Formats: sequence, structure tokens, C-alpha cells
Amino acid sequence: MCGIVGAVAQRDVAEILLEGLRRLEYRGYDSAGLAVIQGKTLARIRRVGKVKNLTDAINENPVIGGTGIAHTRWATHGEPSERNAHPHLSNENIAVVHNGIIENYKELKNELSKEGYAFTSETDTEVLTHLIHKLQNETKDLLSAVQKATKIVTGAYGTAVIDSNNSDQMIVARSGSPLVIGLGIGEHFVASDQLALLPVTSRFIYLEEGDVARLTRKTVEIFDKNGQPVDRKINLVDAKSDSADKGEYRHYMMKEIFEQPTCVRQTLEGRINTQGVESGIFGNGFEAITGQIKHVTIVACGTSYHAGMVAKYWFEQYAGVSCSVEIASEFRYRKFYVHEGSLFVSISQSGETADTLAALRLAKEQGYLSSLTICNVMGSSLVRESDFNFMTRAGTEIGVASTKAFTTQLVSLLLLVLTLGRHKGLTSDHEKEMVAALMQLPGKIEQALMANDVIETLAEEFADKNHALFLGRGDQYPIAMEGALKLKEISYIHAEAYAAGELKHGPIALIDADMPVIVVAPNNELLEKLHSNVEEVRARGSILYVFADKAAKFESDDTQKVVDVVATEAITAPIVYTVPLQLLSYHVAVIKGTDVDQPRNLAKSVTVE
Repeated sequence: MCGIVGAVAQRDVAEILLEGLRRLEYRGYDSAGLAVIQGKTLARIRRVGKVKNLTDAINENPVIGGTGIAHTRWATHGEPSERNAHPHLSNENIAVVHNGIIENYKELKNELSKEGYAFTSETDTEVLTHLIHKLQNETKDLLSAVQKATKIVTGAYGTAVIDSNNSDQMIVARSGSPLVIGLGIGEHFVASDQLALLPVTSRFIYLEEGDVARLTRKTVEIFDKNGQPVDRKINLVDAKSDSADKGEYRHYMMKEIFEQPTCVRQTLEGRINTQGVESGIFGNGFEAITGQIKHVTIVACGTSYHAGMVAKYWFEQYAGVSCSVEIASEFRYRKFYVHEGSLFVSISQSGETADTLAALRLAKEQGYLSSLTICNVMGSSLVRESDFNFMTRAGTEIGVASTKAFTTQLVSLLLLVLTLGRHKGLTSDHEKEMVAALMQLPGKIEQALMANDVIETLAEEFADKNHALFLGRGDQYPIAMEGALKLKEISYIHAEAYAAGELKHGPIALIDADMPVIVVAPNNELLEKLHSNVEEVRARGSILYVFADKAAKFESDDTQKVVDVVATEAITAPIVYTVPLQLLSYHVAVIKGTDVDQPRNLAKSVTVE
């Protein structure tokens, strides 16, 4: 994965492709490349490192042609190297760029090898490239070949394909990884983010799940997952838009909420397989110290702190490792005990959070076994200064109220739990079960998002509210805290969260008809206790808003509004239940008329103490 740009035009496209890649550099990547049909041949240039390295190479050896594709890669299958960089070729005439992961690439690779295809990289993308070449030989049509290939591969993909024997067309396909078509006059484009194409067009078509399209200079034909021709809406975008455009959404926050299935796929890409977590995903040498880790100290701020609180439940339940979670601004100003064999874990979206960075620097002087950061920005201070790093791959998050950064942090922490658990007695069968739940997670989030319209209507009941309580039990308690934070951040409603069993020890005094109470209620071992807590609230006259698994047996009535949440495995339930709370806070803020993306007094990256 990372960035895709493609063009079919009458003019030379190399500079258009390069500019598109430059505009996608914020995503983070390790190599870049392009392929242009030059006459009857493919001219391909790839370089490790920045797009500038690729630009310099092309300046030395210009490529001339009107059809081409380009890519910035974040290594998943195979180390960062020129041979693993995209585009990948088959038989010197098919070129492919690809975001996503082909989950059955090993089986396909074995079959293609037996048929004589030679592999020069370690990537799953090269398997897709050879598969398309094989199918084109059978169908004699590139569009049909790509359509057939999408039925054979499993996993997520956003891909663009060109053939030097058919220089007037490009085939693109999308499943789980976004692609947008840019419409021009006598030329058309494709990219993984419309930002890449704003210099050349302001008209865009967002491909939907399962779409395959054929682009020529004059035509765009789109086919749905069943191979039927379809029309997709053309969206007009201000060409002066900044680096992360809202696209079809009213606010960045809403866009980022709906990006979460894709972002979670990106976090998992190349890091799990059907047997478990891939080795080496936390960096060279990390697994050599896992046997020495006896304790995990997590330090973070705000939303990232809530992610750490969820992870505490996971570390102790599934990995059998004790865990403490610290607010960075408090940690750095108190005397603390360093447990023997303690791993210091910092969490930050930006990697520049001042308190968290200061805590890391302090910890490095205090005898911790090692340090690991979970972060979204490659090259940030936390990444550079930690012994190990794990990138969440959430993409640029513009909305101040964190959404996709939070869910990808949770996924990242769960991968760390599984990696440590493997060395602490977690059975292979249990690991497979947990990884299977992770593989289903993007789809579960998509189903959770389907409650958007119901939640939008529900939010109208908060228009005149000034206070709210959020309740959860177990690992849903930190999710309740995150829900309360989101509501107060963007709607300015005072909101607090409590472990539901703690309510009767004081906070229940706040309950009256003007105090809405929001409850997260998955169907787990704490459900019976939670039912009792809910009845305590109902007896005091509050209106309850319960986000619950249908099997949890909550019924809507005059005092209780129930929103169905998709049934999910216990291990991933905190991630899924985050989504409806994000939607609730968003819609309440819209009704309140606040600045959703830039709420008062807040900044996206807190780089001061």
C-alpha cells in the first residue's frame, strides 16, 4: 500500500504522475516508481526513498508517453527495495500498481510458478500482475482479465493496470482500498486520493466496493461487482482545496469516521495471516526481547490514553502481562516505579505530542527494558527516538477530534498483545481465533456505520442538553470515556464517563430527567451486571440511550432508546462500539452548530506543555 496515481492522456504524463505522488507523500512510504507506455514498450523506473529520488532518475532518463501509472509504497510483503517497489511487470507488457493485500497470494504464486511464471520480488502484487497476464492470454481482453482476477483473489485491493499492447486504455479496480477517477477533457485519471489529482481536474467519481472501470482518453466505463455497467455520481471539488479534501462529506470528521474500515485494513495489511501475527512487524530485534518483557507501561494523552486503557485489559487477560497506563503529563512529574523487564510504550497520532515525548525521554533514563511507540507519522520525534516503532497507517487525520487514529491505535495495540502473548502461553488456536476476529473487523465497522441515519435522528434529542453520562463495564469503560470525550470536544456538552458499577457510589446523585445516560452494552460476561446498573438509572427518571448487541436483550420504550450494534467477538468489541459513539457526538455537534472539525480551544497536535 500507499499511494496510486494513473493517467490516460494525449500529453506526456510523467510529470502529472510525479506531482500526484508528491501530493500523497503525507501518507508515509519507503519507495516510489512509475511505468509509462513509451511507443510499444513499458518504460519503468523505481527508486527506494523519497519521490525526489524518482524525479531525479526521470530527469536523467526522461520517459515519454500518454498512458502511465505510479505508486508510493509502504513495505508489507518484502523489505523496502527497488525490486519490491511498484509498478510490477509481467512479460514486459503488463504493469500493475496495487494498494491492499492479496491474502491468498501464496497459493496463487505456487500455481503460477508451476505454469512458468518467474517472480523477481517478494510482493503479493507481483502475483496479481502475473495472474492478470495469464487471464488476458485466455480472454484476449484486459478488462475481462481484471474482472476475472478480482473473483479469484481474496483480500483488499485498489489497483490500476496498463498493457503496452493496448496503450489507449487503463483498467482500475477497487475492493476495500479507495480509488477515485478524475475526469478531464480528452484525458482521464485515477488515484487513491483525489488530492493527488487536484492540479489537473476538479471532477471526480468515487468508485464503490467491487467496481471495475476502463479508462480511455475519451471514455470512462464502470462495472459493478456483478460485471454490470453502472453510472456513478460525478462530484465537483474546488481545485484549490487543501491537502486532505473532505470529498463528498460535509466535515473532515465524518469523512474520517467513514474511512475507518479502510484504515483498519491498512493497519492489518501484511501484519497478519490466517495462522496468526506475522513476525517482525514491530521491527528488527523486537521479538528477541519479548521473552524478557514482564510488564508494559503505556504513556499517552487524551484519546491515545483511552486506547492504552483498553489495552490494559487485553494485556492482562490475553497476554498474561501486567500493564499500567499513565497520563503523560502526570507521569513526567512524579516519582514512579520501573518494573523489572518493563517495556515502555508511547502512543501518539502525530508523534510530536510534547508531554508524551518528554515522558519517553525521561523513561530512557530510568532503566526500562526498551521503548516502543505506536504512531501515525513516520519520521516524527517519537518514532525517531523510540527503540522500536509501529505505524498505524491511518492516513492524514484533519479533524481535531480523533476517530480513525483511535481505532487504528487499538488495532495496533491488539497486535502487540498477540505478539507478546505468543511468548507468554497464548495457544496457537487462541491466536488464530483472535486473528480471525481481526480479519472480520473492517466488515464489522462497516456494519456499525450503517446505524448512521438512526443515530442522526437520535441526536436531535440532545439539542437542549448540557450534560451527559456515559457508562460501560470492563474494556467498554474506556470506550465510554472516549465517547464522553468526543461529545464534550465537539458539541461542548459536559460529559463524564463511569464504570457502570461505580455509579451507585456517588454519581447516581446526578441522575434526573435532564441527564441523558449513554450505555455501551455488548453481549459479554458482564451483561447481567450491566442490566442491573441500567435499571438503577431508569428508576431515577433518566432517559437511557443503549448501544447494544441484539442478543443483549435491551428493549426500546419510553425511557430507553436502543440502537442495535452488530454482534462481534469480545476481543474486538471495544473497537466496534467506538464507532456509534463517534457518530453520536458528530451529529449532536452538527445540531448544536459548533465547529466540528476545529472546536474551540483545541489543536490537532499538542506540541506545547
